[in-house]
Amino acid sequence: MDLNLLRVLDALLQENSVTRAAERLGTSPAAVSRTLARLRRTVGDPLLVRAGQGLVPTPRATELRDEVGALLRSCDNLLRPGPGFDATHLHRTFTVQAADLLLVGLAANLTERIHAEAPQVDVVFLPEALEGGPGLRQGSVDVELGVLGHLDPEIRTRHLTRMTPVGIARSGHPLFDKRIDARRFAAADHIGISRLGKRLGPIDTALADLGLRRRTVVVVPTHTSAMMLARDTDLIALGLADWLPDTLSAMGLRTFPIPLDLAPLHLGMAWHPRNSTDPGHRWFRDHLAAAVLNPAAKDTPADADGSGSRR
Repeated sequence: MDLNLLRVLDALLQENSVTRAAERLGTSPAAVSRTLARLRRTVGDPLLVRAGQGLVPTPRATELRDEVGALLRSCDNLLRPGPGFDATHLHRTFTVQAADLLLVGLAANLTERIHAEAPQVDVVFLPEALEGGPGLRQGSVDVELGVLGHLDPEIRTRHLTRMTPVGIARSGHPLFDKRIDARRFAAADHIGISRLGKRLGPIDTALADLGLRRRTVVVVPTHTSAMMLARDTDLIALGLADWLPDTLSAMGLRTFPIPLDLAPLHLGMAWHPRNSTDPGHRWFRDHLAAAVLNPAAKDTPADADGSGSRR
């Protein structure tokens, strides 16, 4: 059944007039007359019949009046926007895929933020093992956080910030005895960080442009293991500027600028468009973004992300 037929029928049964029903619907009397003829054929009843200068409903039309009105109200209620969002009563688990370096820096802050408003919301962090895969499309990942790449074409993204890579070494490392230039940086032994075991990256390319080469003594899958290894050896690890300063200091580590012309890392979040307008998902994305952009703050995020931009 065409829902528009029911709307015309409802107007006719309320007005008992083709002309007034047309005015109510914002259409022409001729269009309403054609629809009335179609309704008569469909129902098998004249519905409205002439009585002097006006129209009166048949018994069948009288039976239908309340039923049609109730049905249309149900349809309108079904299609109107949902009720206002209240995080207090939200029971939900959100899954975030992120590198361990980001996880260590934001998990506590994010947890405090969301539990202040929604104590029944849980967060599951996944490693980057699903990066470039169908996790967002299949729904096994709610938000991917990090340097985004290899995303499905429909995926929505939001740029969060740019971060500068830095070197990390133990506080007593001989490298800090004098100025760290490209040659001294290349001469040190390095820790590679790659979940796929890759030994070469942008740093090696930048060194090669200067005719230099570094030795990657060991490759580990996570930044956390790299920092622990740098703490106990004279190996150099990599990190992000102004990220985890208290943690690094507690571990006896120092950061230093990498003496190379390296592009900054663009950090963003990605999600599937099925979740773009979902109030709970948007609320969570706002808190996740705020935890990244302002790690020390615990207040409610002010920067709502809207529907996001397509990649």
